[in-house]
Amino acid sequence: DVNLSEVAGLAMLMTFKCSLVGLPLGGAKGGIRVDPNKLSRQEAQALTRRYTSEINMIIGPDRDVPAPDIGTDSQTMAWMMDTYSQEQGFAIPGVVTGKPIEIGGSLGRAESTGRGVIYTIEHAIKHLAQSKRTSLRLDANTSVAVHGFGKVGAVAAYEIAQRGAKVIAVSDYTGGVYNKNGLNISELYKTFQTGQSGQPGMTLSEYKKDVEPISNEDLLALPVDILIPAAIDGVITKNNVRNVKAKIIAEGANGPITAEASKVLEEKGAFIIPDILCNAGGVIVSYFEWVQGMQNFFWNETEVNEKLAEVLSNAFKKVIEIQTHYKCGMKTAALIAGVDRLNRAMLLRGLFP
Repeated sequence: DVNLSEVAGLAMLMTFKCSLVGLPLGGAKGGIRVDPNKLSRQEAQALTRRYTSEINMIIGPDRDVPAPDIGTDSQTMAWMMDTYSQEQGFAIPGVVTGKPIEIGGSLGRAESTGRGVIYTIEHAIKHLAQSKRTSLRLDANTSVAVHGFGKVGAVAAYEIAQRGAKVIAVSDYTGGVYNKNGLNISELYKTFQTGQSGQPGMTLSEYKKDVEPISNEDLLALPVDILIPAAIDGVITKNNVRNVKAKIIAEGANGPITAEASKVLEEKGAFIIPDILCNAGGVIVSYFEWVQGMQNFFWNETEVNEKLAEVLSNAFKKVIEIQTHYKCGMKTAALIAGVDRLNRAMLLRGLFP
């Protein structure tokens, strides 16, 4: 379903995202109109290598550095890196991020987006408690639903369950599973980690152990404390927003809530953690991977996670300051923060010629 307008919009969001979290990067996106689930490994490799060859002249470690997103993974990035390097005549690991550890990837990169989602949720709960808007804590009394159990949603579900919260529903593109007393997220995570399974082709809708089936639409309407839409854009719209009951909504995906729906949710008192803040963990650790590769010195996972937490903490505080000052919604505040830094950078650089 990918199209030029969507890719252009995502590129702009990435620009604002990098600006918001203080990375020395611009923003770009790319895509191929194909269903990766219908490709064999050989077909996926051939398509990836041809795509990389076609964009060879516009990517590079100092120009445009691709990273994985929907439908891609570390293997995809390995093929891209190898293709670019073969055409240049020598190995250039820094041309992409999200690579396997064996060829210059960073520890913690695979989990970084989902882990960052939970870091921002922790900050949101702390902020809401300080402002006396909620008494939520990440314990067994706090219910969570995750829409999208892929590279982002699965990690987010696992991380928040490890902190004590009760995840009662998760879903993928085929549907979901529900247990009002809490799902066994550790087992689900091991079974479906990074979208794979010990049983080839298995989906969440086929999982039957101590669960009830639930549709994606019904999951979004569950009376949970925290909702994490971590699949695709446009899942909460003017048509279903009245059914959403969550107190905190963490945008793990890019643009899962439409502008119209965001206004309704804010009027209802829901606290939205905007996508350009909430899911920025991926691009932050991609930057860390690029830095480590350029200096040929790699950090341990604890260092990566600590640096990620620090960057997101500073960005969250900045967004809250802007929201408080302008008395606007969190999504607007995040965009203001991102645009403001871009504006100041452009004014300092001036125009040429």
